[in-house]
Amino acid sequence: MVNTLIWENNEDIRLIECANDRRTIQRYLNECREERRPYVFVTNTMTVKPLNRLLVPVSMLEEETYKAEICTYLARKTGAHIILLQANDYGSHAKQNVNRIVTHIKAISEKTGEPISYEVAMARKDSFGLVREASERQRDFRHDLLILTASRDYGLDDILFGPPERKAIQQALVPVMLVNPREDLFSLCD
Repeated sequence: MVNTLIWENNEDIRLIECANDRRTIQRYLNECREERRPYVFVTNTMTVKPLNRLLVPVSMLEEETYKAEICTYLARKTGAHIILLQANDYGSHAKQNVNRIVTHIKAISEKTGEPISYEVAMARKDSFGLVREASERQRDFRHDLLILTASRDYGLDDILFGPPERKAIQQALVPVMLVNPREDLFSLCD
């Protein structure tokens, strides 16, 4: 089932197949902290199917724009539709990040001559609740892959209660791709 998808046998993307257990997921998250490529979690509770819709939550953090390269790469390879879920923030940072990603999508579309299908949806929550909302609204967006930015550093609340990406992986009905936010740890797939 998994071998029909873009990340199978792809050296640019790491595939992690594991049980939906918080300790197992956390162990892999810790192991991937220094990973130079995007990594996809597929747990035993997820439904894996061909990629038609990619959900990309975009918060106020600057590193969110790193997801532009990976979502355009996947969209070009699979023909998937990109849904940019913009955080409902008071400030303009999330909107600016969405605009940067849209600019990248348009530039790649022009460069390759292949239009990339995308839309921008407004989240109900702000940047701090965005990952949780993306996990909770899976049926609304009907996506086949959730693309998140991994936590840059774990704070005290992440150590005590777990990072938001672990919770998203545990709740996800579809595979979850994580992109490391540090520029020196990120290698492009495109």
